[in-house]
Amino acid sequence: MTWKPYFDPITDTLNQIILGKEEVIQEILLSFLCEGHVLLKDLPGVGKTTLALAFSKVMGLDFKRIQFTPDIMPTDLTGFSVWDRQSKKFIYQPGIVFCNILLADEINRTSPKTQSSLLEVMEEGKVTVDGISREVPRPFFVIATQNPNQAIGTQELPEAQIDRFMIECSLGYPDFQDELRLAQAMDSKQKIKRLHPLLEAHVLDKAKQEIASVYVKDILYEYIVRLVQQTRNDSMIQVGASPRATLALVKLAKASSWYAGRDYVLPEDIRKQFPYVMRHRILLSSKAYAQKLTKEEVLQNILKTVKVK
Repeated sequence: MTWKPYFDPITDTLNQIILGKEEVIQEILLSFLCEGHVLLKDLPGVGKTTLALAFSKVMGLDFKRIQFTPDIMPTDLTGFSVWDRQSKKFIYQPGIVFCNILLADEINRTSPKTQSSLLEVMEEGKVTVDGISREVPRPFFVIATQNPNQAIGTQELPEAQIDRFMIECSLGYPDFQDELRLAQAMDSKQKIKRLHPLLEAHVLDKAKQEIASVYVKDILYEYIVRLVQQTRNDSMIQVGASPRATLALVKLAKASSWYAGRDYVLPEDIRKQFPYVMRHRILLSSKAYAQKLTKEEVLQNILKTVKVK
């Protein structure tokens, strides 16, 4: 597609910062282009925060970071009003969400009340304080990092919060060669300092227009809906995906085909994006746990069961 080559320097640069994770980097870029949000769920120390920082640098957009702790309040995110003695009026003080890219670091270390304060802005791109709604800058993109729920001091994210994320990614440990290159290379902090913006606003707008125009056959729309509905009917899944997941899968399938240089969606585009969209949205049943099945295995079984008609 016409504007895809403009993004190659971005992915190439990020691949030099986070070694051996090309697919995850591509998924984050596609989610950004689809105006979604990304949940990076993994063990500490594998590069989640480094990737988010590097991404914000090369995109050249207004970036803010908040480290979630138990004492972070909703008003730290959404803002608050304070009384001004001179004007004798309440003056609104914007919260940290007024930016283009927000890194919500260790999002599951704060309280559910604070986590829930992101619901409106992630879905609607605005915050409401004292009955007044205010738009945040566009684009607005949240990258949230999350430690495993078994880690000390973590809390489960509310289901409504989880559903706001378009995809969930996991970096995982690097293989031997990539970790060896990491050990021999310059400190990633120094690399990030040297990064500079690689994207212009008009390129981003044109790419989004191209992605929106990617053609999807009716039979593939039906395939997407049947895949999502199977997550609600499968005996291995207690809670299936919402209609928001259907929309996310359509958008990402279009973006995936665009990234591959096509202006039409193929079934493999849908199959590739399906696990990323679904893994954080489903809850496994006791039957699945009894059989020691993972979410990945259950989702792959659905892909094998549901065929394009």
